[in-house]
Amino acid sequence: MTETTVITRQSADPALSVRGLAKTYGTGENARVVLADVTFDVFSRETVCIVGPSGAGKTTLLRCLAGLLPRTAGTVMLGSTEVVSPPERLAVVFQDYSRSLMPWTTVRANVDLPLRKIKELSKADRCRRANDALASVGLEGCEDLHPWQLSGGMQQRVAIARALAYEPSVLLMDEPFASVDAQTRADLEDLTHTIKARYDVTILVVTHDIEESVYLSDRVIVLSGSPTGVTSIVPIGLNYPRDQVTTKSMAEFAELRANILGMVRRSATTGDEA
Repeated sequence: MTETTVITRQSADPALSVRGLAKTYGTGENARVVLADVTFDVFSRETVCIVGPSGAGKTTLLRCLAGLLPRTAGTVMLGSTEVVSPPERLAVVFQDYSRSLMPWTTVRANVDLPLRKIKELSKADRCRRANDALASVGLEGCEDLHPWQLSGGMQQRVAIARALAYEPSVLLMDEPFASVDAQTRADLEDLTHTIKARYDVTILVVTHDIEESVYLSDRVIVLSGSPTGVTSIVPIGLNYPRDQVTTKSMAEFAELRANILGMVRRSATTGDEA
């Protein structure tokens, strides 16, 4: 029996709307269905996390949402615009910051890179936006350093700053804190709350960390095992602001974490019957 909690938002149009999204690799006897029927909405100014069993196609899903990978069926809408290629006003932060940053140039130049696509921005405007974004992630004074001179957590902050400088309406993050130590991960989780408030941005995070999904989210989307669909959409009714110690010590937090973990484990063992 599928455990599903449906949230209806009568007063708002979705910032990101996904309907019947499917993705198959290969054809004929070699076809492998990864995403079967994925449907959900993300509303303006929400933070939503996507969790699911290992191999459920979470990264494939995110790449389809970003227009980086063609889908086999279904629709993805960014506001009123269908996503068929990487759209404007959408930015992505990937897990592997070491591969997404250019080590041979400065931190400021890395952040400036996507801004060069905006023709109406002068070099001075690009520099200002890059500096502001770096300051917003706690890297003021690091503008002229190179990525290899920074710690892993600081490099991921550069990647986040690069996305924010573009001023997206929707920010997609793919396992963004998986490659850093526990303390840095906690700091970056708190940074996510800060930047959502500062930039008024809608955030969708793919993560394998159940605790992180509860701490970050307004809602958590639980995926089934492959071929993947949506098993549950769980509202996270924890108050803001959230605190690493106080929030994570709450009985409600522990209950939500255990509930979602149970869903993921059942999805891993029974697939669509979870």
